[in-house]
Amino acid sequence: MADFKLTYATMFNPPDELHTGFEKSVASLKKNLGKEYGMLINGEDVFADDKYENRSPINTDWVLGIMQTGDANNAQQAIAAARAAFPKWSQTSWKERVKLVRKAASVIEDRIFDLGAAMALQVGKNRMESLGDVQETADLMVYAAQMMEENNGFINEMGKDPLVGYDATNQSVMRPYGVWLVISPFNFPFALTGGPAGAALVAGNTIVIKPATDTAWIVRLFAECLRDAGIPEGVFNYVTGPGSTLGQALVDNTDLDGATFTGSFDVGMKLYRDFASRNYIRPVILELGGKNPAIVSRNADLERAATGIIRSAFGLQGQKCSAASRVIVEEPVYDELLHRLKEMTAGLVIGDPTEQDVYLGPVINQNSYNDFKNFTEEINQAGGVFLTGGNVKTGGIFDKGYFCEPTFVTDLPFDHRVWQHEMFLPITTIGKVKNLDEAMVIANNVNYGLTAGFYGSDKEVKWFFDNAEAGVIYANRPQGATTGAWPGFQPFGGWKGSGSSGKNSGGLYYVQQYMHEQVRTLIK
Repeated sequence: MADFKLTYATMFNPPDELHTGFEKSVASLKKNLGKEYGMLINGEDVFADDKYENRSPINTDWVLGIMQTGDANNAQQAIAAARAAFPKWSQTSWKERVKLVRKAASVIEDRIFDLGAAMALQVGKNRMESLGDVQETADLMVYAAQMMEENNGFINEMGKDPLVGYDATNQSVMRPYGVWLVISPFNFPFALTGGPAGAALVAGNTIVIKPATDTAWIVRLFAECLRDAGIPEGVFNYVTGPGSTLGQALVDNTDLDGATFTGSFDVGMKLYRDFASRNYIRPVILELGGKNPAIVSRNADLERAATGIIRSAFGLQGQKCSAASRVIVEEPVYDELLHRLKEMTAGLVIGDPTEQDVYLGPVINQNSYNDFKNFTEEINQAGGVFLTGGNVKTGGIFDKGYFCEPTFVTDLPFDHRVWQHEMFLPITTIGKVKNLDEAMVIANNVNYGLTAGFYGSDKEVKWFFDNAEAGVIYANRPQGATTGAWPGFQPFGGWKGSGSSGKNSGGLYYVQQYMHEQVRTLIK
């Protein structure tokens, strides 16, 4: 494995050692399921009166862990612990913080097989997507540390005032805000916890982590990596419970100095408005989903296009904010592309995602399963044609979990709401256009602007890059039409309704968002 670097682009050809290590961890993990896990506040396990079972979407008989239903009191405890730890942590040298964040990343890498196995059982990701989520987390944390190093802790000497008889010095210093809240989603529970957490910590903030209820167990394992790396007590805190109660209590607490939220547009915008009602402005970093187009030119390599579209449409069962949920095709190649997509999709295996040959696991929960049935019925009633899929899977193991077929839809009018609405399911619409200008109008005519993909000639690629309204755009990429960003390679973030900051995670400008500038002038 020495020459293999795991990323979402390279994961399609892994060495045998990855499979061997993963399978051993799955077998071991299944023998130890169902333990109770506390919240972690100020370095201590905290247990609530109310608890809930974190069950696997693969087989709902599998209880992965017993988790705590935290409340407003726990929210206050966690924020108070972070507030108390902030003075010492913020005054710790940036080099020491970098060292500890790198150590946490190293702990994650050492545990990649156990964490990847837990990821597959908790989220329903196939094995390579699961291992990728874990490795991306380590890389995001290391990249944030690297940015601190390359910028010397963001301490810079400015110009000297031309004062006769005086020695004037000016220095720009980036300082942490204080207590930072990280609210992470179910689909990338490690990377979208660890990326913001690593940046906030290395910048000198203390943090409170609140995971999605469906993926509290795997995020507890992330918190243990921080603990075991030696991140001090109170510097990080982990609480679990419903967003409507615990989550809202966290957001409403005026001792918070900033927040990073990844999730739905509606919930993110409510958080944004809640923060705006404070006595002064506090930073909020939002990543709010996408409705990502893949445009296919008449000059495209259709084999490459079909491969990339399928990987981005159905990876993680379409439950990615970067999923290719809209395919817009020039008329001359429309029929041939449909033929290739249908043929290739027929070869995708649905089932237990811990098994090597399985590409699609289950959707995350009963609500998503019901949404799939409701959306496919709506599409059918509107005259859409199912090129592939359109049904939930039943019988045998499928009756124990939430399995949905990979679904391509044709003949649905562009003005139907499904072309605009983020479904977060393995459903992708395909439409035909006369030319690329028409395709681009449709591609950009959505509230979101996260990712976009294109297949065509070199000349057309430049046109695509100049006109696509999205934060991450790919051309002629078989590894994924709209998915597969990696820290240091494709920093990830969106425009318009997809993101609030205009700075992409895992990129050159991300960690600075967790600090504010102070300019120091000294006259001697």
